[in-house]
This record gives sequence, C-alpha cells and structure tokens, in this order.
Amino acid sequence: MDEIILKAEHMFKEFGPTKAVTDVTLELHAGRVTGLVGENGSGKSTLSSMIAGVYPPTKGEMIYKGEPYSPKSVLDARKSGIQYLTQEQGTIDGMTVAENMFLGEEDVMSKAGMVNMGKINRRSKEILGENGLDYVDPKASIEKYSFEDRKMIETARALSHQPSVLIIDETTTALSQRGRDRIYEIIFEQKAKGTAILVISHDLDEVKKLCDEVVVMRDGAYIATLTGDEIEPDNIRRNMIGRDIDGSYYRPDFECSYEEEVVLKVENLSVDGIFSDISFDLHKGEILGIGGLSECGMHELLKTVFGAIKPTTGSVVLTEGNIPLKNTTVSIKNHVAYIPKDRDKESLFQATSIKDNIVTASLDKLKKLFFITPGSEKRLAKEEAERMEVKMRNIEQLARDLSGGNKQKVVVAKWLANDSKVFIMDCPTRGIDVGVKEKIYHLMNDLKHQGASILMVSEEMAELIGMADRIITMKDGRLSREFVRSAELSEATIISAIV
Repeated sequence: MDEIILKAEHMFKEFGPTKAVTDVTLELHAGRVTGLVGENGSGKSTLSSMIAGVYPPTKGEMIYKGEPYSPKSVLDARKSGIQYLTQEQGTIDGMTVAENMFLGEEDVMSKAGMVNMGKINRRSKEILGENGLDYVDPKASIEKYSFEDRKMIETARALSHQPSVLIIDETTTALSQRGRDRIYEIIFEQKAKGTAILVISHDLDEVKKLCDEVVVMRDGAYIATLTGDEIEPDNIRRNMIGRDIDGSYYRPDFECSYEEEVVLKVENLSVDGIFSDISFDLHKGEILGIGGLSECGMHELLKTVFGAIKPTTGSVVLTEGNIPLKNTTVSIKNHVAYIPKDRDKESLFQATSIKDNIVTASLDKLKKLFFITPGSEKRLAKEEAERMEVKMRNIEQLARDLSGGNKQKVVVAKWLANDSKVFIMDCPTRGIDVGVKEKIYHLMNDLKHQGASILMVSEEMAELIGMADRIITMKDGRLSREFVRSAELSEATIISAIV
C-alpha cells in the first residue's frame, strides 16, 4: 500500500522575523508510520500544526486525497479526517468529559437548535468503552481525572471517527509505560487500517520501534529521510544535530563519588495515600536518582521535599543551619531549586518575558536597599540565558513563544541565577531533543564537580544509570531497593525492583 494521502509541498512558516519552517516537503502514505524528528526549534511541530489547521502556512500548498487542502482550524481539519494528538493538555476545565468529547461537534447531536445531552452522554460512554476507558464517567467533570486519563480521553475522541491521517506530537512524553503501550497499540492498529500516521518524538528508541521512515529537520529545513537500517538512534542523532555526539553523552565515569557531608536529610516522610516512611540522605556533590513507575509517588515526593506539598509525617532538613524546608519560600531563600515535570504549568510564566522568568527566583539577590534596577535584571537574565545557550530573539521574547527545549533552558537558568546549591529535578529532560539533553547532562556533571547536590526523578532507566551516583527505587509508595553506580548496573535490574 503506497497511496499518498497527504502531501505538503514547499511549506514555509514565519512568525515575524523568525523563520520556523523553510521550504519543507512532506508526504504521508496510507498504512505507513512516518517519524518527524529534530532538535527543539527545528520546526517539526510547526509543520505538523499547519497540517492540523493550527496555523496557516506563510507559503506552500497541501494536497489531501488528491484535492487542495487548506484547513481553517483544528476542527476543520478534524472534520476532514485529520486527527492531531499533542503533548499538551487538550481538554477544557469546567466541562464534563462528554462535553469535551463533542466540543465543536454539538450540531451532530442537536435537533431544532437544541443539544441532546442525553445522546451525547450515551455516545461518549460507547466511545470510552471501545477504548478501554469504561471507568470514566462521561457526566463527570473532566478535572476529576488525571493528566494521563485526560490524554486517553482525547485519544478516544480522536478515534471516534476513523481518521485518514493521525498526527501524534510528543503525546507519549508525559504518559506512564501503560499509557505509552496503549498509544503504541493504537498506532499499529491504525497502520493496519491504512491510516497515514505522523509521529513526532524525542525518544529515538521509540522512533526506531514505530516508524517505517524518519524525516529529519534542522533549523526549520528538511535534512534527510531515513529508512530501513538507517533508522538507528546514533544515526538519527547525527542527522539531527549535524555532528557526532561524543562518548560522554551521559557521565563518562562509572564511579560512585560524592563527599561525606550530608546537605539534605529526609526522615520518615509520608503523605497519606501517596507515599509512606521515606528516608534518605543527599550528599554534597552527589547525583541521587529515584526511579519507579509513574504512579509510585516519586513525583509527589519531590514536591514534598521542595515544600510544595505538606507532609503528613516526617521532615526535610537542610543540615547547614539545621533548616526545615517547610514551604517553597524557605527552599528558594536557601538556594534549593525545583525543576518540575510539567514546566509549562508549574515553572514558567508563559505570558511574560524570558528576562522576567529568569530573575523571578533572584529578586532578593538583586535587591539593593528596597530597589531593583531594570539594568541589574537585564544583566543577570542575559548572562544566564547565554550560559544556557537559549535560542531567542532577545531576553524580552515571551516564554510561550520558545520551543520546549529552550523553555527548559530558561527554567534551569532561573535556578542558576539564584546560585542554587541543591537541585531537585523531576524528569529534567522530558520532551526535549538530544542536543538539549546533552547540554543538561553536561551541566549536571559540572554542578556535581562544583559541589552542588542533585536529587533527580526520571522515568528513563538509561538516564538514571547514566547520571546517578546512587539510585533508590520506589514501589507502591515505599522505597524498595538501592543501587550504587557501576558499569554492570542494567535497566533490567532496576526494573525488577520497581515492578
């Protein structure tokens, strides 16, 4: 089966002076999974957004099923048979599950201008059941459900009408392994039905597993199409960044090394219903990794250590000065940084500038008497943005206009600006490309050698093994095992402790 379902020819997209996509042509074939990869800011999401009706192209044309195609909106594209699943949350608070599932399509469930909610609820229940979501109540408020459940509800909505084109843009990034496996099943099911599938992912092992061909973009331009044996992570990386990544992508050593001094003590920490009786020490110059299944409580543990969640029992104490970290204000004042899993919602002010985001944790540092001068803010923000190599027009650019990887660089720059000594990192490389990952891994290694301490949760076993001095695993809200850094430590060994 080699029918071309959609062809996007000589596509350009400009946002003011920024050239996001420059003269890219892409074909999507029936029953074929096409991967679209590139560093953050390479233009891949912009290209897929033009296909899905999010943006009109500056130049270029699209042919869909042999006819000219220029969608006016995402809803217009969806009605044409092009479904778009993204990394971000695509459901709207304040509405029921069923209302979200039929948003924009109420006319099909209306009579004489009146929406038949009973019919919408019944059809939603059928769709949810067909997609293994029998436990979801279509009449319940969407806020009742977790981020992962909401993504699966979106997926069920997308599949309620058989798509001709299915675009999956980083959708698996924030999902647990169970959620990822379900997305993989859907991809293979849709491929067998003859759907043309476009997968955008930074997980190169995932790309290799799923894709029949891989299109590589760099700096808004087409670089190469890889097929067969060419679809190997190392080869994809080379094409993405234009050079080989050296052997020290992760830490180059296999030595467990840190100082005896304990900088952070966690003792008997519990949050009712989430995790119980967690104790560990974090040493000066140590990278301490925590691994487990997504629902084991490890993400909430980091928030509790930082002071964002109040524990039911137990304590978190900075040993220098014997300071209990009772809330986030105390943590920030004492140079403890927190990089959350969801940077867009929990770490960035999207509608403000890069400058404002970077200086937000350093206002006390910038203050002289009762004043902060605009010049001091600009200098600090510019210095840290350049240190992190943020790709930007200038420091006044809005954070929301940056790619995912550059947003993450701004988040890290914010905490570097505050001279942080303890870094709490929750999935620090989630949803970012290989080049930015390399930058963050090298930074972590540098911080370690400068005597900073890092507490890191990751859902990527290779990342834990590649970066941590010690790894503690969690299972069902409790600590299960501890592993020490070594060349012999394998993913299978760690997985056996968390499943």
